[in-house]
Amino acid sequence: MLFRKVLSLAFIAFTIPASIGAEVADSLTTESDFDITLDEFVVLQRNTGVRKLKSTALNTDAISKSELMRAACCNLGESFTTNASVDVNYSDAATGARQIKLLGLDGTYVQMLTENIPNLRGAASPYGLGYIPGPWMNSIQVSKGASSVKNGYEAITGQINIEFLKPQVDQSVMANGYVDIFGKAELNAAGNIHLNDKWSTGLLLHGENAFASHDDNNDGFIDLPRIRQISAMNRWAFVSSKYIFQAALRYLIENRKSGQDTHHGMANSDSQHEPFKINIDTQRWELFTKNAYFINTDNEENVALIASGSLHKEDASYGHRIYDVNQDNIYASLIYERKWKDGLHGISTGLSLNYDRFNQYFRLSQNLDVKPDRKIETETTPGVYAQYTYDLNSSLILMAGVRYDHSSVYGSMLTPRLHARYTILDGALSFHASAGRGYRTPHPLAENHFYLASSRKIVIGSDLQQETAMNYGGGISGQINLFGRPFDYSTEFYYTRFSHQLLVDLDTDPHAVIIQDSQNRPNYSRTFQVELSYPIIEDLLFTAAYRFTDVKVDYGYGLVQKPLTSKNKGLFSLSWTPMMGIWQLDVTLAINGMGRMPKPYYLPDGELSWQPEYKTFPQLNAQISRNFKNWEVYLGGENLTGFRQKTPIIDAANPWGDNFDATMVYAPIHGPMVYIGFRYNFTKY
Repeated sequence: MLFRKVLSLAFIAFTIPASIGAEVADSLTTESDFDITLDEFVVLQRNTGVRKLKSTALNTDAISKSELMRAACCNLGESFTTNASVDVNYSDAATGARQIKLLGLDGTYVQMLTENIPNLRGAASPYGLGYIPGPWMNSIQVSKGASSVKNGYEAITGQINIEFLKPQVDQSVMANGYVDIFGKAELNAAGNIHLNDKWSTGLLLHGENAFASHDDNNDGFIDLPRIRQISAMNRWAFVSSKYIFQAALRYLIENRKSGQDTHHGMANSDSQHEPFKINIDTQRWELFTKNAYFINTDNEENVALIASGSLHKEDASYGHRIYDVNQDNIYASLIYERKWKDGLHGISTGLSLNYDRFNQYFRLSQNLDVKPDRKIETETTPGVYAQYTYDLNSSLILMAGVRYDHSSVYGSMLTPRLHARYTILDGALSFHASAGRGYRTPHPLAENHFYLASSRKIVIGSDLQQETAMNYGGGISGQINLFGRPFDYSTEFYYTRFSHQLLVDLDTDPHAVIIQDSQNRPNYSRTFQVELSYPIIEDLLFTAAYRFTDVKVDYGYGLVQKPLTSKNKGLFSLSWTPMMGIWQLDVTLAINGMGRMPKPYYLPDGELSWQPEYKTFPQLNAQISRNFKNWEVYLGGENLTGFRQKTPIIDAANPWGDNFDATMVYAPIHGPMVYIGFRYNFTKY
């Protein structure tokens, strides 16, 4: 019976247009990742690329591969252009570092997972969004609020899990090529082969190169860094009725160059008479293995062992400032799960161990006479958790979990979390709520060394505490039939309150970055979001969303709005797939703005260094695709409205002076960008 269903799915995916077939196959993969049984499969219409999972207590958006294909999506950092919940902004105007924001807070408070394994932590966080190629991703799951305790204590605002292409699915060969007007080119390839009925292996390859330097605003600094990256992953899978084994080995090497471009004429400098250069070399190894043994398939009783390790080596120079880091990480988790009474009750319990070692070598001064410092940080954290789930046919789901961890640096951590979902009227109305605590170990230099792209003095407090916060949230969502078509809606509110927070203070001294503990001051974040989706006509899907963000911090003189954080975001999206998906047109307009800049200072001529606030600005992205049997070609553009920050780098003409600052970024730093690309996919059924 199961074989006939899979065979029918393969036939549908092969015979109908590529965009729909990919979405159907991806839907099955995504649901299976969340342990949802597919009892019946009927193709009624084109599904949206983002779905709220209603069979879990978590507030989770599942982003399918078809949604990722609505844009070029060169890497994870470019995967959220059509998403209202997740923001991705440049951290500075020189290095190209991008940072996720979820629920108004920085991406360090989001637990990043790959294949449900914690990843991209510590030294990998500033540039990690560029380490995952878009064509490698099969799906993304975004969970907002306090997440499951199964994956650890770190999720404060949520989790983002990336699922890669898997070798055990149908044998296929994939290729993707991309080039844009700024001289960046990418090539990706992937393929898998079944060695027998149980063993399969896959290979994923990625290469990118920025061939040209651009300085459209003529400030002497290139607008986008020149990045050269090569990455490869080899995956293996063994699947039998009782035992599943997966393993993968990945290697990445990247060189990132930025700074002043002598081809555009070196800006006036001081007596050092040399251009200000930024160079970041990265090598990264990753290895993971997942083992699951099924004790009893009737009640889904199983035991699983997950183990992973990574070696991250990064050598960074910002002028004469340097930051070199070697981070070693080992993670292991042993899990036992089972259900009772046809899934009415379920339990998950297990043990975990996380080990981090940071070997850091740095000079925070531009003075070559200053001897570099060395600092080694190590932390070992064993933990244990238990989680109970009550599932009444997906209409009422309650999930309560608690975990205890002990850090070799910070001591004991108790993490309670509670989730609930109640669905009525056949899915037309669903209520969800969550509450829970999260912790995070701060690594001030590893996570913030992009601030070295300025003349600001780096001041790090001596009594940094482990970050601790409570997150509360809830909302309403559902789908109703409106004029014969499905109308999807959701509204939600989240509140995060910190007991301890690592504050990056750019206000107190405009010529310094002061990194300190909040010392129990009442810092918080509040977000409210509403999102609507409706097919106006057949094959034309319209999505609209609005989000209000209120983030307050106290640097020691009262609560103020957090700088460089927009209060408002509006998102309007149209996706048109005429002729059964042979053509596809996607247009997304994002409106961001109304935020506070760090406190400015007066220049000798009496002018402010920068304006104290910034206003609302638009960003328009569009892409058109033509699908063939195994091919797809696409043409698109980003920031087509052309809005960009006029002066993203302060005093760019004097990078060795006291006022140089490339970190005051709130908007795009480059003008309109046009790209073209192709996708090839052949699947052997």
